[in-house]
Amino acid sequence: MHQWDVPGRVNLIGEHLDYNGGPVLPLAIDRSLTLKARSREDGIVNVWSDAPGTGKASFATSVRPGEVEGWAAYAAGTIWALAEAGHPVPGADLVIESRLPSGAGLSSSAALTCGIAAALDRIQGLGLDRTELALIGQRAESGFVGAPVGLMDQLAVLEGRAGHAVLIDTAATPPTTQLVPVTWEEDGLVLAVIATGAHHALADGEYAARREECERAAAELGLDHLARAGLDATVLLTDETLKARTRHVLTETARVKAAISAISRRAWPQLGTILTASHASLRDDFQVSCPELDVAVEAALEAGALGARMTGGGFGGSAIALVAPHQVQAVRERVEARYAAQDWARPETFVVHAADGAHPV
Repeated sequence: MHQWDVPGRVNLIGEHLDYNGGPVLPLAIDRSLTLKARSREDGIVNVWSDAPGTGKASFATSVRPGEVEGWAAYAAGTIWALAEAGHPVPGADLVIESRLPSGAGLSSSAALTCGIAAALDRIQGLGLDRTELALIGQRAESGFVGAPVGLMDQLAVLEGRAGHAVLIDTAATPPTTQLVPVTWEEDGLVLAVIATGAHHALADGEYAARREECERAAAELGLDHLARAGLDATVLLTDETLKARTRHVLTETARVKAAISAISRRAWPQLGTILTASHASLRDDFQVSCPELDVAVEAALEAGALGARMTGGGFGGSAIALVAPHQVQAVRERVEARYAAQDWARPETFVVHAADGAHPV
């Protein structure tokens, strides 16, 4: 039995840029899932999960899109994607023990697909590198589950390193990665996550709609990737929705570059301002926030955070806040009070640290 630890991820800055050819800056976090795997030879895959609403699922290694739905589709999609890439597996038993809240926007799906791919790569001796494993995970989600995701989440959970964020150039083929030291903890700050409890699901159509809008904008501008648009792009476009989407992509690209500069100079108030500006752009121009995320960000700032924003695809999930350790409790209490006033379910607030990517235990 092989055992792997696979982290979730927080995207520090660069939201919805991975499929637009822009830079993104995620970090693997110390909330993870444990994957235990062993090989079978009978063409059957059994999957057990301890997450709420899951259990056991079984399917053939010849599984095709549409034959498995729900939580097990991510596992089935990985088996299918491996076969599509020329690496069929003879069968497997998979046991998933997760400390990642599902639907929180912390990439539990990428952790699952990439963890399965990495474990089976080791068991079967496939010799796949990290980029190839990321592509397998992406194919599982886009081609089998039906969520047209980019490569950010997969590369983050595979390439992460403790004390570092992962700068990904998504315009490169294949995307390239560079580790960026993050030292806010040395200067008395922590990164807090506020899991709103509002369900986050990329396959519900809204994520796909935003991606399609960006593709239309790029096509009208004669570009392969919208992040390559010039400053005159919003003048050249006539559709107001496409203008807004493009404005977010352009300004978010600039924010990633500014954030890297702030991190290198340890200019934490500036980084906080950049995070908050990112949220405003995602809320107003890209329209992927929701009331629960907006209130979480507002409450964190009211409690003294240097900056805060939603993280992940949006429409629910989590927000992040850059705060002093002694302010975490104040953030927690302020967010909970604001949620209680709305009769919303109690959110969960916790500190995360940059962690190593997927690795055998």
